[in-house]
Amino acid sequence: MAGKATLYWDYIKLEELLSLQTGVEPDESELENDEVMFITIHQIDELWFKLAIRELVRVRNLFAQEKVREQSLSDAVRGIRRTALLFDQVAHHFRLMETMTTRDYLGFRDKLSPASGFQSAQLREIEILMGLKVDDRIPLGHDNSYLRALRYPDGRPSPASQRVEARLKDVPTLLEAINEWLHRTPIQGSTPEQEGDTENVRRFVENYLKAQAIEAEEAMILVRDSAPGEADRRRIEERYKQERIKAREFLLAEEVPEEDRPRVARVRAALLFIESYRELPLLAWPREVLDGLVELEQAFVIFRQRHARMVERVIGRRTGTGGSAGVDYLEQTALRYRVFRELWAVRTLMIRKTALPPLRGPDVYGFVAKE
Repeated sequence: MAGKATLYWDYIKLEELLSLQTGVEPDESELENDEVMFITIHQIDELWFKLAIRELVRVRNLFAQEKVREQSLSDAVRGIRRTALLFDQVAHHFRLMETMTTRDYLGFRDKLSPASGFQSAQLREIEILMGLKVDDRIPLGHDNSYLRALRYPDGRPSPASQRVEARLKDVPTLLEAINEWLHRTPIQGSTPEQEGDTENVRRFVENYLKAQAIEAEEAMILVRDSAPGEADRRRIEERYKQERIKAREFLLAEEVPEEDRPRVARVRAALLFIESYRELPLLAWPREVLDGLVELEQAFVIFRQRHARMVERVIGRRTGTGGSAGVDYLEQTALRYRVFRELWAVRTLMIRKTALPPLRGPDVYGFVAKE
């Protein structure tokens, strides 16, 4: 017996979807086109966020396994890059928002108060899932707790606050899972469970720092010798000196508590090793993972920056509807809400392929066929 034919409008729930753009009014016929556009764009953004969360959860789950299969890394890269594209789509929507004039928006802005985009539970979920730390959060303006801002005005839990609180319990974060995976990376053929691994990793770091210092010295001489005056030459020398000092501090994790240094240092060494020897067969997909994560965070930062410019263009620097600092708050999030900081930092340390320390244990990475 043939089943019931599936119809397009039933499959995507089209009629229900098209009935949801009324805002606080009973019927959208009472709204101007600008308000309907404003509502529609934000609804579409939330749907993009929904897809982003699904992709990030899947990627996180792949890396949260005790042993990450090499075959699964291509799926992880696809999910990471898809999420970056989702944020590109959200950022593009701001062009449509900018077709509103300031006066157009002010015509319905009061309806929103005290609502705010800050109350987007799914955006908070994405931040948490990626690994944004609570201490890095910027206060909304009138309330130091972002969780409090997601509750009803009388303090009762809301669907938004319940969603975010559930996500806080959903561990590990993507950052934690990635770092755990990186910690297991073979460095110069050595793995964490092998005897002498700490010494092997430290030897790699020291050799790399020596090579990096030589590269920096050669670059410094070229720049210094073209400087017009003695003061400029001294300034250039000091700048390159500080670059070498910071490279050592970073790779030895000197800024973190002593008990955490070995683990953090090994993760950073793994980042540098993967990026430096990325042509090795075993490191080809890990390097794509790292590059994808940088692309993802870059898309997220651009989305935040684009959001700030759109808001400034439409309403200037007035206080946000939810009591936030408006554009100032959005600009701060673009600067401070960074998760994969170490992936970006390692780029400062990288050197030319021909200057790299010799590779030890190449058979671990697929260069030598096993008998």
